[in-house]
Order: sequence, then C-alpha cells, then structure tokens
Amino acid sequence: MAYDLELAERVRAALGGTPEVTEKKMFGGLAFLVGGSMGLAVSGSGGLMVRCDPALADDLVTRDGVARMVMQGRELAGWVLVDPATLDDVRLPEYVAAGVEAARAA
Repeated sequence: MAYDLELAERVRAALGGTPEVTEKKMFGGLAFLVGGSMGLAVSGSGGLMVRCDPALADDLVTRDGVARMVMQGRELAGWVLVDPATLDDVRLPEYVAAGVEAARAA
C-alpha cells in the first residue's frame, strides 16, 4: 500500500518553515527528518508514526485512535501510531510538534 499523499501534504503544511526538515521515502512510507533524525512518518500501511518522549507516549495512547507503534511484534518505545481519521486541525499540529521536538532531542 502506498502512503497517504493527502496526509503527507497536511504534515508538510503543519511543519511550515521548520528548519532542517528533509523527506525520505522509507519502507513504503514517507519519513520527515529534522536535522537528520526521523520525527514523523506517513506510514505505507496507514497512519501517522510519531516519535515522542516515552512519557508522552504513555499519555498519547490514552487518546482515541492512538496506539503504540509495533514493528516485528515489538513495541517501539517513544513511538506511537495515529489513525488519520483522528487527525483534525488541532491534533495534527500537536503530533507534528511532538515529533519535531523528539527528533531534535535525539
């Protein structure tokens, strides 16, 4: 499955003029890197992957449409997967900001 082009455009818009942002196609999705560290990705299998502080991830997974990111049967600490149906104009910028902050801290 190809990544969601509309969601990728929305992430680009939310990133606005964030310095040092690059994009890289990875694993059928589109990753957004800040200063060379991945902070967000529009997943090829659906949803928005968000890198964040592990303590923030604990809080985010209590929201509707947010789950811990699992790859190869293993939870990834500090990563959540967000259902695009829950990404309104308020939530999307919050997730983008969390991803940018985590990438900068890496």
